[in-house]
Amino acid sequence: MLKSTIDKATGFEKRFENIGTVVFNNSKSASKEIAQEIASLIKVKQSQKQPCILGLATGSSPKGLYAELVRLHKEEGLSFKNVVSFNLDEYYPMEPDSVNSYVRFMQEQLFNHIDILKENCYVPDGTLSKENIRNYCDEYEAKIEALGGIDLQILGIGGNGHIGFNESGSLQNSKTRLVALDHITRVAASGDFSGLDKTPRTAITLGVKKIMEAKRVILMAWGESKANIIKESAEDQVTSRVPASYLQEHNNATFVLDKAASSKLTRINTPWLVEKIIWTDKLSKKAVLSLALDLKKPILMLTDADYIENGMSDLLADSGPAYDINIKIFNQLQNTITGWPGGKPNADDHKRPERAEPAKKRVLIFSPHPDDDIISMGGTFKRLHEQGHEVHIGYQTSGNIAVADDEALRFASFVCDYNTKFGIENTAATSIYKKAAKFLKNKKSSEIDTPEVRYIKGLIRRGEARATCHFIGLPDAQIHFMELPFYETGAIKKNPIKVADLKITADLIEEIKPHQIFAAGDLADPHGTHKVCLDAVFSAVKEIKHKKFMDDCWVWLYRGAWQEWGIDEIEMAVPMGPDQVLEKRKGIFKHQSQKDGVVFQGADSREFWQRAEDRNKETAGIYDSLGLAHYAAMEAFVRWHF
Repeated sequence: MLKSTIDKATGFEKRFENIGTVVFNNSKSASKEIAQEIASLIKVKQSQKQPCILGLATGSSPKGLYAELVRLHKEEGLSFKNVVSFNLDEYYPMEPDSVNSYVRFMQEQLFNHIDILKENCYVPDGTLSKENIRNYCDEYEAKIEALGGIDLQILGIGGNGHIGFNESGSLQNSKTRLVALDHITRVAASGDFSGLDKTPRTAITLGVKKIMEAKRVILMAWGESKANIIKESAEDQVTSRVPASYLQEHNNATFVLDKAASSKLTRINTPWLVEKIIWTDKLSKKAVLSLALDLKKPILMLTDADYIENGMSDLLADSGPAYDINIKIFNQLQNTITGWPGGKPNADDHKRPERAEPAKKRVLIFSPHPDDDIISMGGTFKRLHEQGHEVHIGYQTSGNIAVADDEALRFASFVCDYNTKFGIENTAATSIYKKAAKFLKNKKSSEIDTPEVRYIKGLIRRGEARATCHFIGLPDAQIHFMELPFYETGAIKKNPIKVADLKITADLIEEIKPHQIFAAGDLADPHGTHKVCLDAVFSAVKEIKHKKFMDDCWVWLYRGAWQEWGIDEIEMAVPMGPDQVLEKRKGIFKHQSQKDGVVFQGADSREFWQRAEDRNKETAGIYDSLGLAHYAAMEAFVRWHF
C-alpha cells in the first residue's frame, strides 16, 4: 500500500520533502495503486457494516483512477453500494447536463458504470440562485459531518497550487463556499469552454478545513507541467499562496506522482545534494550544467571551490580537477550543435548528432496538430528541405476542436454566400455548410459539434497546414493527413488509442521508409493529444522495428509550444540566424485560426509564434551563457533509442 511505501523513505528524502511522497513510473501504475487502497477501504467498511465516505475530484488526473475502479467493479466484483461520495467542486453557474459540468463528468467517468446508489452521489449544485448558496454549502458540510467525515479524500492540484477550487490566498479554516476563480485557473480551463470569455468566473468548492479534516488524503499529479508546483507544495514552507502546501500539516496525506511530476523534487532533480551517488556521465553532465547556470558562470570558468561549496566534492574527487571535468562537459555540449539536422555529407560524423550517410535522407515529421511541425521545429523543417532531403509531414489529427466557432461560422457563411451568388446553393456540398451554419448560430454550451461542423473546422486546419508546407516548399505528395480516429470525438475527451490508430501510423512509416522520424515529445500539452500521438508513434515503431529499413531509421523528439528540453537532455541543437527566425514566424502565421485568441491558449497568454521564438531564443541564450557560440535561436531535439 502507499503508506508502507512512504514509511520506507530515507531520512535524506525527509530533509527536503515535508510530506509523504511516492513516485511511480507512470500515472497508470499509480492510479492502480490508489484504486487498490480505495477498494481495501470499501471492503473494510463493508465488513464493519458502515458507509465508506469518499471525497472525489474531477479533471484529467483522476480519470485513470476511475477507470481502474470501474474495472475492479466489473471484473472483480467490487461493490460500491456502501459508498457515499462528495465531490470537491462545481463551476457556477453550471447546468448538470453541460459538457463541462462535473455532474456529467462523474457520471461518464464513474457513477454510470458502478453500482453506487444515485442518492449517495453528491456534487455541488451549479444551478442555485446566489442567495441560496450559503445555506446550501452549510448543508453540504453538515451531511459530511453527519456521516462521520470523509474517510479518504482524492485531490488533484492546480498550476497555482489550488486544491478543489481553493485558490491562492484561501485560508486553512476556509469553509465550503462560492469562490472567484483565479485568472490562471480560468485560462487553463478556457480550452474546455472554447474561449476565456465563455469560461465561468466562479465556482462552489469544498473548503480547505473540510479537506484537512479528512481521515486520509491522496493528492495525485501527473506530467511535467505539475513539477514546479509539486516541489513548492512538498518542500517549501506552508503558505496560503500555495493551498496544497497545507497538506504538509495533515497527519495522513500522501502525494502520488508520476516521474514527470516528481522531476523538480530535490531528491530527483539534484540527488547529489541528498545522498552519495554513483557519478554516471548523465548525472555528471546534469550537475555541472546546473552548477554553471546557478552560479551564472561559463562551464570553463568553474573552479574546484565551486564544486566543493555546492555539494559536488565527490565528483571532483572521482573525476577532477575541475578543469578536466569542465573540458569534458563543454565538448559534449558543443557537439550537440549542428546546422545539418539531416547529417553533413562527406564529413567526419563521429562527434556529430546525425550520420553523414545517406547524404540525402527520407524524413518523416509527425505533427500531432496541424501546426506543431512549424511551431516546434519550423527552422529545422525548412533546413531539412533546403539541404535536399525528402521531407514528409504526417499530420496525426485534424485539430478541428481548436477552431473557434465564430471562425467556422465565418467560413461556412462564406461558402453559402458564394454558392448562392453563383446559383449552386442546392448541391449536397452546400447543404453541409448550411447545416453547420444553422447549428453554430444556435449552439448551446452543453452541445458538442456536429459532424458537419467538425468537417468544416478540419478543412480550415488542413488548408492552413497545406499552406505552411507550400511555404516551406513541399509538394502535395509529401503532405499526409492521417486523421487518427482516437481524436474524432468532437469533444475535449478523446477515445483511447486503438489498433486503427497504430495501423495508420505504421502504414505511413512503411510507405515512406524514413531514415529519420521526428515526433512531438512535449508531454506538457494540457489536453494530452501529444502524449497519445507519441504513444502511437512509439507503438508503431516497436511493431515494425524488425523490418530491414528500420535498421537505418533514427527517431528524434522535439517539443511543442509548452516547454523545452532541459539543457542536459539536448542531443541535437539546430541554430537559427535572425532571418531564419523571421521565416519561421511567417510559416506559423499561415495558421490564421490559431492566432488572436486561440481556443487552447493554456496558461500562457502569448501567441504560439511568440512562445516559439522566446523559447528558441532562451535555448540559444543558455548555450551562450555556458560559454558556447551565440546564436539568435535554437531548436532542440532528443534521440529516442528503440
